[in-house]
Formats: sequence, C-alpha cells, structure tokens
Amino acid sequence: MKTPQVSVGIMSSQVIEFTLNSHYLVKGQEVAGLQSVQIQNGQIVWNNILYDELIFIPIDTDKGSFELKDVTIGVNFHWERKENQTFRGSLLFSIDNNEIAAINILPVEEYLISVISSEMSANASLELLKAHAVISRSWLLAQIQKNKDAVDSKAEPFESPTLTPEERIIWYDREDHLLFDVCADDHCQRYQGITRATNALVRQAVLATEREVLTYNNRICDARYSKCCGGMLEEFSTCWEKSSHPYLVKKRDWTDNENSPNLKDEDQAQKWILGSPDAFCNTKDKVILRQVLNNYDQETTDFYRWEISYSQDEIRALIEKNLGMEFGDIIDLEPVARGVSSRLYKLRIVGSQKTLVLGKELEIRRVLSNSHLYSSAFVVERKNLSNQIPQEFVLKGAGWGHGVGLCQIGAAVMGEKGYSYDEILLHYYVSAQIDKHY
Repeated sequence: MKTPQVSVGIMSSQVIEFTLNSHYLVKGQEVAGLQSVQIQNGQIVWNNILYDELIFIPIDTDKGSFELKDVTIGVNFHWERKENQTFRGSLLFSIDNNEIAAINILPVEEYLISVISSEMSANASLELLKAHAVISRSWLLAQIQKNKDAVDSKAEPFESPTLTPEERIIWYDREDHLLFDVCADDHCQRYQGITRATNALVRQAVLATEREVLTYNNRICDARYSKCCGGMLEEFSTCWEKSSHPYLVKKRDWTDNENSPNLKDEDQAQKWILGSPDAFCNTKDKVILRQVLNNYDQETTDFYRWEISYSQDEIRALIEKNLGMEFGDIIDLEPVARGVSSRLYKLRIVGSQKTLVLGKELEIRRVLSNSHLYSSAFVVERKNLSNQIPQEFVLKGAGWGHGVGLCQIGAAVMGEKGYSYDEILLHYYVSAQIDKHY
C-alpha cells in the first residue's frame, strides 16, 4: 500500500521569502531560486498575480527541496528563536487569519526521519530511535484519523473550556489546526525538515519499524510523549479533554511500580517533588542526555528537579501580563487539584484584588513564566512576608513537559541499559500492542 502523505504547517506571516533549491512546478510553470509571497486583500501575491492558494511541486521528488526564511522554532518556550529551514516535498501556501500559511506536504515516513532528528539527537541509541519512530508515527496517524472523524461527525464532542470570572480552565491541543494535519513545533511534534543533518542510524530506525504503530482495541494509540516525566507518568485527562486512554495511565518510570505514592494527596506530592526518587529519567549522564537534547535543549540543565524564584513585583507582573487581569498583590498560589504524577491541573491565584482558579497544566505553566514553566508539578514556598504579603515566591518542581506517555529521557536511559524498543514502548504505553498499518 502507498505511504500516506502528511501536511505540516511550518509558519504564518504577511510576507514569506523562500528559495527553491531545485526546479518546481507551479501553475504549469517551471521555477527555481529565490521567491517571495505576500498577502493583499485576503489573497496571495506571487509574481504580481493574485491567488487563493498556491502549491509548488518538486519535479524530482527524491532531490527536490526548498528553504523557508525566518521560521520561528520553540514558539513561546524559553529557547524560541528564528532560523532558516530546509524541507523536502511540496510547498503549499494558503490564507489563514489574514496571514499566509506555509505548509509542507510529504510522505509520512520521510516526515518521521526529520521528526526523530528534530526531537532528539541523531546519535541516540538505535533502540531509542526505533521506539520514537513508532510513537511519532502512531501519534501522527491518530491525529489524522481524529481529523477524519471530525469531518465525518464521528468524533466525540470536545469538552468546552471553563471561562468565568472565578475560573479559567483551558487546554491546548492540535485541534487548533484546520488547514493542515499537524504543525512543525513542540505544540505537535518538533519538525525541522532536513535543516539538521540526519545519519544512517535515524533512517535505519524508521525503515526497521516501517508501518509499525501502537494500537489498543484495534485503534491507533494517541501516543503522547514529553521530555521528562519526573518519575511518574501522568494521565491524559489532566492535560487535555476528559478522555480516558487506558494505555496513558499512572505508572512509575522505574522497574518497580509497586511503591507508587498517591501524588494527588498534597503531603505525598510535596514529599515526592522535594525528594529525588529512583526513576529511569533521574539521570545527569551527559552522554545519555545528549541523545535526547539538541543544542538549544541543553540550555536547560535541571529538569528532573528544578527551582525558580520570583519577587512579588515579578510574579504580579507575569500573571497580569499573561492573563490581562489585575490581581493586586499576589498573596498565595494554592494547589487545588493534582494529577497522578503530582502535576497541578487546577491552581488558585489569590490576589489582594482578585482570586482566580487556573488550569489545565499548560495554562498554569504559561501564566507563571515568560515562556513556560518546565512542568506544573511544583510546590510553592512564600517567603519574606510583609503584612501577610510574600515578597518572594519560590517554586520547586519536577519534570519537563506534561509527563503523559513516553518519557524521552527515561527511554534514553532504558536504551542504554539494554532494553529493546518494544520493551521501552510497552513500559510507557500500558496494555498497548505493536501492529502494522497501511
């Protein structure tokens, strides 16, 4: 069966400059070299002609590539920056909210080679790369199926966010994307085309697992993953809508799952976060970490357990800027509800002028940082009280990311310890199985 295609949203802007590194066909013309498109009256202008949509298709599909200028990577994260990126496949331009969206269309297996190299270092162990090939393929195909179900009205209705004066419960998922299957940034799967060199091992991992996906009850798994779970895997519903996925459940990231504390309990959560329990992802081995962390990811040195401090002025300014609301002095940040990994999915911000319950986990991380906190698994220390108003807040936390599904650093350690890729997968996705697809 023919390998399916995937459409990936790379960037959106009023003006996009790009270079066709080989000959492409567009509207019956053969073109190459430096090009640009811009928006005018809700249409795309290219070579002084208006279009509703424009697609450039490589004449040589094996060697054709194009470069997009000033692509933003790490959107809203602490490593955010712009860079020029090169991609294989076709280039589609379409209008999206009064901007031009640049969309890359290419075969799924070619996409996976890039994702693995973008998400992780290409010098990772073969078993880790194979495991990542399977979960990246599974997650992608599950999202494409979710799109189809939505179009065919087969999908379950999504849980609505709660937006009231007293409560703001919101989450972010790839349903934001309507023009393409997935985006190119960490919001979906990190995809940077062929900008970063891949080696033979990455291609070997994709080919060795070709067509393999994780399934549960004959349906492809929504195989989520994050950088570091912090020692305990989180449930899907803590981070996204109230859906139950039996393969995305609480589990110790360790050989022993028997002694798993109840981290929904505040006392046990505090002890867990302030401790350093055994876990696959509890490592400072730089050789292993380099397998998972690209150069800009290595700007983060503490992730299994981390700490950040804010003055009263800093925390007040952050919260008011990110929420667009005035709280007055911040009196407390109170835990309301934690998930099974100790991640907060409800937090009460208590101010001298306003109180608000905030959630879910990514919204908490967004509001309490200039980019994003590493995770929402944290405890709060109020220091230097003056008239019951803390002059400093210290957040001590665990893990990096949402903690659902595969823990990339934990999986890297497992690979180094000699676990096979299927053992790694079935450790993180409980009761799932590996099957062939398409």
